[in-house]
Amino acid sequence: MENLKEVRTRIASVNSTQQITSAMKMVSAAKFRRAQNAILAMRPYDKKLSEIIRDINVEDGVDTPYHTIREAKKVLMVVVSSNKGLCGAFNSNVIKEANQRIQHYRKQADVELSLITIGKRATEHFAKHTTLVKSSYDEVLDKPAFDDVAEIAEDIMNRFCEKEYDKVEIVYNKFKNSLTQILTTEQFLPVMPDNAKKDENKVQSDYIFEPSKMEILKEMIPLSLRSQFYRVILDSLASEHGARMTAMQKATDNATELLKELKLTYNKARQTAITNEIIEIVSGAEALNG
Repeated sequence: MENLKEVRTRIASVNSTQQITSAMKMVSAAKFRRAQNAILAMRPYDKKLSEIIRDINVEDGVDTPYHTIREAKKVLMVVVSSNKGLCGAFNSNVIKEANQRIQHYRKQADVELSLITIGKRATEHFAKHTTLVKSSYDEVLDKPAFDDVAEIAEDIMNRFCEKEYDKVEIVYNKFKNSLTQILTTEQFLPVMPDNAKKDENKVQSDYIFEPSKMEILKEMIPLSLRSQFYRVILDSLASEHGARMTAMQKATDNATELLKELKLTYNKARQTAITNEIIEIVSGAEALNG
């Protein structure tokens, strides 16, 4: 039977941990609501903008520098993680997926791979295990403003147009709900036009373009790409806070169960100690009477 003092120490320790995890869960819940509202508000805008661009592509086959498909000799991978831990398998899943993509490209001897990391967890991992990291933008996750994220997207778009990269893809967690994050590898550049055949029963979009489709497209494609990149960051943030909130809830529940077991153990040990003391007193009394 464990020593009473040791059990009391463990109870105090677990109780302190439970208070911390419970507080972290409440903080994550507040951040999660803000992040969830942000991504849910962003998605309709991003979706509609993409639909308009796809309609133009299907109808006219218009082309921009962002549509240029080249042989993927130089590939850029953007890996989006979090700046902090304690969010379950959120970061490890992203890093694992990115490592699999790295192995995929390394099997192709003529492919030159580069990495951009967003999030300290990914930055620290890949800086330690590879020499592929060209730049990191961990600070944008602290206060994700559209202008700051758009600068990163603009730099990547310019490098693609200058043929510094032939293909750009993003690895991140796509938000579904607080319990589910969808691990996603998404092609960012080149933009892939929607060449699918039109459904005859589907109502076709009828837009009036002024001054011209091409001039509008030159503005809309970069705007769409910047919005897409910002949406990825918001998706990842909402997924992160949802994963951390769930992880802290599970940790709090586990601490509660452990406290019950420790208190039961403590009571048993205390009862045993009391019983032993009673036996010693009775035995001593009987010895004196004898």
